[in-house]
Amino acid sequence: MPLPDTMYCAQQINIPPQLPDILKNFTKAAIRTQPTDLLLWSAEYFSALSKGECLPVKDRLEMNVATQKTDTGLTPGLMKTLHKQLSPRQTCSKEELQKKWKGLCLPMDQLETLLSLGSFGSDIHWMDFFALGCSALGGTLMSSLKFACEILTEDEEGGAARIPFNTFVKLYTYLARLDGDMPQDHINTFLSSLQAQVNKQNGMIQVSNFYISRK
Repeated sequence: MPLPDTMYCAQQINIPPQLPDILKNFTKAAIRTQPTDLLLWSAEYFSALSKGECLPVKDRLEMNVATQKTDTGLTPGLMKTLHKQLSPRQTCSKEELQKKWKGLCLPMDQLETLLSLGSFGSDIHWMDFFALGCSALGGTLMSSLKFACEILTEDEEGGAARIPFNTFVKLYTYLARLDGDMPQDHINTFLSSLQAQVNKQNGMIQVSNFYISRK
C-alpha cells in the first residue's frame, strides 16, 4: 500500500532559532569582504565560525581600485584581517598562513613571492611577514610604514594612526635591512630623529611624525 503524500505546514518545519542571525551575519560579512570565490570563502567562514576562530571578514567594504580584469590581490583590509587571524601568536606555520591566505581568496603566487623575499621557512615570525605584506601595499618604505600604522592603530579611523614606537622600530628596521642598500648608521640616525616627537607622545608615533622627519 503506497504511503500517503506527506503534507508540510509551518508548524511541522523546525527552524533553528539561531539560523536567521547566522545567515544575516554571513550575508553582511560577504558584502563587506567581497570574496572573489564565494564558495571557497564561505567554507572558510563557516569552518572558522564552528571553531570559534577569527572570521575571514573585513571590518568594512573597500573600494576596488583595480579594473575587473585585474586581480586586486592584497588590500589593507585583507592585511588587517590576516593580522587579526594570525597575530595572537608571535609565529605561525607556513601551512597555516597558506590556509588563511587561500581562505581570503588571495592569489597564491603573491604569497609565494612574499615568502621568497623574506626567506621564510616552515615557521614564520608574524610581524616580519606583516611588514612584508605592508611593503606589497605601499611600494616604498615610508608608504609601507604608513599602511602598517593605519592597520595596527587603535585610534579611530581618520585619526592620528598612532602605534607604539618600539613596534615601529621593529617594522622599519626589518624592512630597511631587507632592502640591503641602507646602512645601519642611516637607520639609527632616522630613528633618533623621531625620538623627540615620540617622547612628547608617551612612547607613541603617528604617521605625520616620520613623514615630517623625511622632509
